[in-house]
Order: sequence, then C-alpha cells, then structure tokens
Amino acid sequence: MSAGLFVTLEGGDGAGKTTQARMLEDWLVASGRTVVRTREPGGTDVGVLIRDIVLHHRGDIAPRAEALLYAADRAHHVASIVRPALERGDVVVQDRYLDSSVAYQGAGRVLDGDEVRQLSLWATGGLLPDLTVLLDLDPARARARLDADDKPFDRLESERDDFHARVREAFLALAAAEPERFLVLDAARAPEELGADIRARVSALLA
Repeated sequence: MSAGLFVTLEGGDGAGKTTQARMLEDWLVASGRTVVRTREPGGTDVGVLIRDIVLHHRGDIAPRAEALLYAADRAHHVASIVRPALERGDVVVQDRYLDSSVAYQGAGRVLDGDEVRQLSLWATGGLLPDLTVLLDLDPARARARLDADDKPFDRLESERDDFHARVREAFLALAAAEPERFLVLDAARAPEELGADIRARVSALLA
C-alpha cells in the first residue's frame, strides 16, 4: 500500500470536479497535508501535448487511437507525478483517471470497456485510487452549466446527447461494481454540501 492517499474526481463535463478538487486541496493544505493537485490529460508537459490532440484536434481521431492516447498520457503521468507523490506520503487530488476512459472511450465511443480498463491498468502498473468521488449530474443540466460558461466546447463536450447519456450510465455502473472505492454524490446539490461529504470520507481514510 502506498504511503500517501490517491483521490480522484470523476463525472461528466460540467459536474463541478474542478471546484471540488480546489476545495478539497484547500482543506487538506489547511490541515497540514502536502497535496499534489493534478489532472488527466495534461498533468505533465507530455500530457499537455496529448491533451491538445485529444480535446482540441479539429479532425477525426479513431476511437482506438483516442483510447491509446489517453493511456499514454496516463502511463507517463502516473510514473512521473502520481507514484512519486504517493511514495513521499503526499495526498494526490486528481481530476479524472482511468474510470473516465472506461466511460468516455468505452461507453461513449462504444469500445469494449473491459479492454479499455485493462489497457489503463497495464499503463499504470495496476494503480487504483484509494477513493473515487463520482459527481453525478443529469447531462441536460450539465450542458446548461457549460452553456452558461460561454466557452468553446472541446471534442468531448460537443458530442451528442446520447453519447453523454452512455457516459453517465457507465460511470454509475462502475460505481456500483466497486462501492468500496466510489463515493457517489448528486452534483446538483450545493458545492459546500458536496465538499463536506468529500471531506468526511477523506478524513476517515486519513485516520
């Protein structure tokens, strides 16, 4: 078991992962913990390049190629950022991990979710989070939040409604299959309420 704590935040676009990651980081730092807050893709220099390809490339990317690009980012990110932080005893708070690949590339792109998961497990040497917070939100409500931000959509955000419905169903199925790892929260609730629930679970793990 790693000396640190690995917490990931998952959910559809617009669910509020970035807000909760920031709130959790602030609380942990105030509690005296050393925190590495990061994201996938894009948590490393290599990841920034991959992020630009998978999220902002204007042409088509074959679904299997997309899955491999995410796995490549994940392999480098875990080796260079996540594992060293955990070995130091830090708390890693991460926006997206392998569950996003299973949901987006597996269910969204209609690939084999088990194969996508195994690819990521191979890429990371089998590393799984100690806690995965799933912020569950109806895709229509999530889209309304994204529209309110008035920013250009990336390749995944711009997908059709049925794509995002499949992604949500896949996330919920993953959580049901691993209830000991997942904390599922209704992301329509107030951010402060969600943050309190996350802090309670993290406190229990740190204890």
